Amino acid sequence: MDMKVDDLLHRALNLEFLTAEEGVFLFEQAATAELMYVGNYLRQQQVPGNVVTWIIDRNSNTTNVCIANCKFCNFYRRPGHEESYTTSIEEYKQKIDELFELGGEQLLLQGGHHPKLGLDFYVNLFRQLKELYPNLKLHALGPPEIAHITKLEQSSHIEVLRALKEAGLDSLPGAGAEILSDRVRRLISKGKCGGQEWLDVMRAAHQIGLTTSATMMFGHIETNLERMEHLVAMRQVQSEKPEGAKGFIAFIPWPFQDEDTILKRLKRARNTVTGDEYVRMIAMSRIMLPNISNIQASWLTVGKQVAQLCLHAGANDFGSIMIEENVVSAAGARFRFTAQGIQDAIREAGFQPQLRNQQYEYRQLPENILQQQLDREKMIVD
Repeated sequence: MDMKVDDLLHRALNLEFLTAEEGVFLFEQAATAELMYVGNYLRQQQVPGNVVTWIIDRNSNTTNVCIANCKFCNFYRRPGHEESYTTSIEEYKQKIDELFELGGEQLLLQGGHHPKLGLDFYVNLFRQLKELYPNLKLHALGPPEIAHITKLEQSSHIEVLRALKEAGLDSLPGAGAEILSDRVRRLISKGKCGGQEWLDVMRAAHQIGLTTSATMMFGHIETNLERMEHLVAMRQVQSEKPEGAKGFIAFIPWPFQDEDTILKRLKRARNTVTGDEYVRMIAMSRIMLPNISNIQASWLTVGKQVAQLCLHAGANDFGSIMIEENVVSAAGARFRFTAQGIQDAIREAGFQPQLRNQQYEYRQLPENILQQQLDREKMIVD
C-alpha cells in the first residue's frame, strides 16, 4: 500500500476516517509541525474561535479496596489491608463543602473494584449525595466499575447504568480505558474488563443519554498500531451513538506515570513519552477522531509548557484544577494549578480561558475567584 504523508493529511483535512495503519504511517512519518498545523485546523473546524475551556472539580475516591491488580496503580489496597478505606458520608460532606467554597460544582467520583460494594451501595450513595447537595454534579465511576458491578449483580450494563442515572449519575468518565488492546490489558490490568466490554459499557451509556468522555493512557507496552486501533475503536462507538446523544463529549490522552509502579519495578515498562511525542499524539487524536468535539491536554501529567503547545496542535480544553487527585499523583504526577494559574497558562498560550461544566457549557466565574482576580489586579496597579 503506497501511502504519502501529504495525501493522508489532505484526507484528514476533509474529515475522512483514516485507518489505524494510515494513522501509524502519519504518526511515524509526518513532521511535528505538519501534524500540529492539521490538528489546529481541525480544532478550528470543530470548535471555532480562541476560547480554551477548563473546569473546577474535585477528584474523590469511594474506596481504595480493589481486586483488579493493575500493574500501573499505586493507589489500590487489597481487601482487609490495614490502609484500606471506604469514604464516609461525613467525609464526602467536608469534601463537597470545600468544593463549593472553591467555586466547583462537580465531584469526579471513582474507586476500586470492591468485591462487596454492589449496585445498592452506589445507588444509595448517589441518592444521599444528591439529597444533601441538589446542585452537585456527579461525574462518577467508569466502564470497568460498571462492568464489575454488573458481574456482582448478574445484571446488564444498561440496567446498572439506568439505576445509577436515576439515582443521580450525571455523566460517565472514560476511566480505565488504558489501551483497549486485550494483549496490553492482559499484561497491565488483567483484573479489569476487556477492551470490548469497555466499549460496550459506553455504547449502553450513550443509548440512555448519558454523556461520557474517552481516554487513553499510553507510553508503556503498547505499539503505535495499538494506539491507533484504540482511537479507531473510540471513533466507531461515537459514530453509533443515537441521534441527539452527546456520546463521547471529550477525549483525554495522557502518558503513563511510572514512579514506583510494579510495571517499572519489573522493568516491563517505563514512561518514555517526550513532550514532542505527547504533542504529536494530541494532533493525531484530533486527526483520527473527527467525530469527537473536544480534545483535552493533560497538564497534570505533562506540565504547563507541553500542555500549552498542545493548544496549538488540536487541543481546546485544559481540564481541571483538580482539587484532589490521588491515583495519578501516587504514580509521580507532580504538577499543580490554581484557578488563577490555569487561566494564566491559557492566556500565556494566546487563548481566552473559559470556565465550563462537564457538558462543555460555559459557566460564569464564581464570585470568590472573581474577587481574587480583582484583588490581584488592584495589587498590580498599586
